[in-house]
Amino acid sequence: ISPLRDLTMDHVDMHSDQEFRMLSEAVQAWYRYYELRPDEQASHVLCSAALEFFNEGYCTFDDVSTMLIGTYVGISATRVNAPTSKSVH
Repeated sequence: ISPLRDLTMDHVDMHSDQEFRMLSEAVQAWYRYYELRPDEQASHVLCSAALEFFNEGYCTFDDVSTMLIGTYVGISATRVNAPTSKSVH
């Protein structure tokens, strides 16, 4: 089970498998963009943010991945006390 699917059980209304896949791919795009290996803590933050962006109306892969890349600049931005997407807007 992906971190995204685990996270959504508690935080979001049910979404389709296609939407889950898109959000997961957007998180993976963040890792590729910053040339980082997946990290459990970062994945939790990024998956939560991806769901938040999606629920705010960013409903395409390009929109969500662009928001993740622009909001969470590098691994340090996913650590404790990192800004949430709401504080950046």
